[in-house]
Amino acid sequence: MPSISEKGLRMPASPIRKLVPYAEAAKKRGAHVIHLNIGQPDIKTPKVALDAVKNHTIEVLAYSMTEGSEVYRQKIAAYYAKNDINVSSDDIIVTTGGSEALSFAMGTIMDADDEIIIPEPFYANYNGFATASGVKVVPIVSTIENNFSLPPIADFEKLISPKTKAILICNPGNPTGYLYSKSEIQQLTDLVKKHNLFLVADEVYREFTYEGREHYSILQEIGLEEHAIVVDSVSKRYSMCGARIGCLVSKNKEVVQTALKFAQARLSPPTFAQIASEAALETPQEYFDDVIKEYADRRNTLISELQKLDGVKVGIPQGAFYCVVELPVSNSDDFAQWLLEKFEMDGNTVMVAPAAGFYASKGLGGNQIRIAYVLEKEQLVKAVQILGEALKVYNS
Repeated sequence: MPSISEKGLRMPASPIRKLVPYAEAAKKRGAHVIHLNIGQPDIKTPKVALDAVKNHTIEVLAYSMTEGSEVYRQKIAAYYAKNDINVSSDDIIVTTGGSEALSFAMGTIMDADDEIIIPEPFYANYNGFATASGVKVVPIVSTIENNFSLPPIADFEKLISPKTKAILICNPGNPTGYLYSKSEIQQLTDLVKKHNLFLVADEVYREFTYEGREHYSILQEIGLEEHAIVVDSVSKRYSMCGARIGCLVSKNKEVVQTALKFAQARLSPPTFAQIASEAALETPQEYFDDVIKEYADRRNTLISELQKLDGVKVGIPQGAFYCVVELPVSNSDDFAQWLLEKFEMDGNTVMVAPAAGFYASKGLGGNQIRIAYVLEKEQLVKAVQILGEALKVYNS
């Protein structure tokens, strides 16, 4: 038979979704599966966004502009201005989710076999985007012992080679929930300017920070204009994961013009989803205040419950809605599958994301999982109780 491409064979399976068949089998046998594996918020999508689609007057569902609606991009720029970020509509390309923005960024600034340095653990699909683009991920390890803070700049410099084109961060982080400080961003700024690299920041969780902390964007750094590329999305901000609308933002005109050619190859972002996303920008601040308070309460509940379990270590998230948890097991992939196949407590089990898939370095994360705290507090408490009982049985 014809052979599959080497690239296809190297494409990693998602640690977030690869256990879905086992979860579906558990449901078919009657178990209730509590999903801690995926960042799908249960928060309601703003009504203003849904109403914009319901009340549309479109008679022909036509292509939109390749770079996205001009009006929508102007409103995105106004949103950034409210967050002390000075960009224009010409600095923005609307994409099909943040995922496409990341793919466009890699295609724009990197050739096959070029290198991108990423602090790990990182969003698992970065591995997939890099593989699809023929790009090599060079990981730099952050650890649960220091809550996944930025590794020393000297360690970054050791990894920079003639093939290095960029550093990629997620801020706040998925899967760690770590929020980079202004000082850490400025350290990275100095580094990429010194070595003439791009700094790419995935800032889709910008709104979700805790304990009075504020998000600091790389687009706020003076003198970084030619180096900074931001990836953004409506998915988590407005609980609109299914809209699949994101954007790439850069004040580097050559970056935007080149990314636009990749965008032209896929024609245009979806029209209805842009209508919903444009309307979502009218969401009142009260919505975010309530959502952030809810996530903070969920975070505190989850961390408190996890810290009661023997042998469990947890990173304390400062933003987003994920945390990395170290378990007293040797293989979290096996444990996660076992949970779905063989363990129930009062008819319930849990689905988690094994963390090895969030690393590029082989052998790391094998005893860790990522938990998304996007469920009501009662469900989180129950899930941790199940996890605690499961660990006792699994290790007995």
